[in-house]
Amino acid sequence: MTVLRVVLGDQCSEGLSALDGLDPARDAVLMAEVRAECTYVPHHKQKIALVLSAMRHFAGALRARGVRVEYSRLDDPANTQTLAGEVARAAARVGATRICATFPGEWRVLDDMRGWGAAIGLPVEIREDARFLCTPARFRAWAGDRKALRMEFFYREMRRATGLLMEAPDQPAGGKWNFDHDNRSPLPPGTRPPPPRRIPPDAVTREVMDLVAREFPGHFGSLDAFAWPVTAEEARAVLDDFIAHRLPRFGDHQDAMAEGEPFLFHALISAAMNAGLLDPREACAAAERAWREGRAPLNAVEGFIRQILGWREYVRGIYWLRMPGYAATNALDARRPLPAFWWTGETSMACVAAVVRQTRDLAYAHHIQRLMVMGNFALLAGLDPREVNEWFMVVYADAYEWVELPNTHGMALHADGGVMASKPYAASGAYIQRMSDHCRGCAHDVRQATGARACPFNHLYWDFVARHAERLGRNPRMGMTLRTLARMDPAKLAAMRAQSRAFLDAMGDGAAGWAVPARQDSLDLAPPPAGTARKAREPA
Repeated sequence: MTVLRVVLGDQCSEGLSALDGLDPARDAVLMAEVRAECTYVPHHKQKIALVLSAMRHFAGALRARGVRVEYSRLDDPANTQTLAGEVARAAARVGATRICATFPGEWRVLDDMRGWGAAIGLPVEIREDARFLCTPARFRAWAGDRKALRMEFFYREMRRATGLLMEAPDQPAGGKWNFDHDNRSPLPPGTRPPPPRRIPPDAVTREVMDLVAREFPGHFGSLDAFAWPVTAEEARAVLDDFIAHRLPRFGDHQDAMAEGEPFLFHALISAAMNAGLLDPREACAAAERAWREGRAPLNAVEGFIRQILGWREYVRGIYWLRMPGYAATNALDARRPLPAFWWTGETSMACVAAVVRQTRDLAYAHHIQRLMVMGNFALLAGLDPREVNEWFMVVYADAYEWVELPNTHGMALHADGGVMASKPYAASGAYIQRMSDHCRGCAHDVRQATGARACPFNHLYWDFVARHAERLGRNPRMGMTLRTLARMDPAKLAAMRAQSRAFLDAMGDGAAGWAVPARQDSLDLAPPPAGTARKAREPA
């Protein structure tokens, strides 16, 4: 009775449910590098390299424990280049009597898995993914017949269930559930955050990087600065470094942005956690321990735990509750195609250019860069949710549909009509000015809404509000904004809307915003030598 146990690329976890009960003398594990998973969207080169390297390292660890691993390499001529094809080949090789897998992270993969049994002629068991703290069934029960599925209330339930940052069953640490109000400070001038722990590629990773460069030359992004953890041990080292050096100030400045500072006080663990290299419980427990031992303030620790226990679990719950129809919603009827500068960074908007260049070089941007720069621009400009969702899936090393789609589709674009967010996360240039230093060197003047140097975020914002005024009028949280719109000089509004239309028309023709040359440099973030870490220089 041989069980073929399938481990997917984002399931490189020692405690994976598909491995429970594994008998090394009888069973086999399949891990398959397949082109279909690298190209269903053309993933950033670093994302592919991270997943393939993590897979090869995990397969090596399993073999070291005496486990038989059937491993399909991407460049094997016999590789069918699909998961279903490689499961069928491996099942035949090992004489499998059944297949065992863990619940995947994307609807399309689950749909594929459900067809394996009929295609192969073997029973297929799909086990719950115990690496998450809330199952889809539990989230569905929590959602019930609630009219609004707000993360804050789900988060409180998860705090009670896990005991994290709790002093008593209904008594949160510090007397408050949420310290977000304390976590909105920009970076003070002259502040230099400690450089994060970056992992130099080993021989296995370098071999994978060469493979990716050869097989996917046209994919977005650069491999030059690859320094992601690819084993559980490396991921724990990155977490430990964050807890010791950046967590204490993470809370205050988690929403800040700064030129030449891509990492600030962030943890850089999402890519490892989403690939299965780091247990979310371990990360939350380490942060709570730092607070209880007096090594980090409560606002920082609560903000960090909320991102994992709250947001991460919540968006996964929304995804499985609402899919597959969720991805097709377009509540604001946004149809504009993605502009070219989202790929090139060739735009005079300093904030957008900085995020795109950073994303190209690092496959990384923190949550405010994604939500309030790129997501906000997409919302205001009315970019097509399908194209925006695909862009976010392509460009980030931590992007899997279960986490990317709700964050982008619901939180950033309001394309779900308010399932996730109680109002659109729309903002003018004033927000970016308050939380960053991008405006200081920008070709545009954030104080202006019309004219040759006007900040596009300003006139796009008021055009967005005016365009959707009827719909937004049904939302009580938009009342103040709509009253301001009603009092606005009609000539001023008309001028802003005309400038917005001109900007969007030019953008739609493939122009890169206004005709101000963009800087073409890259961040100096080559992988560090072993035991060292290099800091980003400020672009010239």
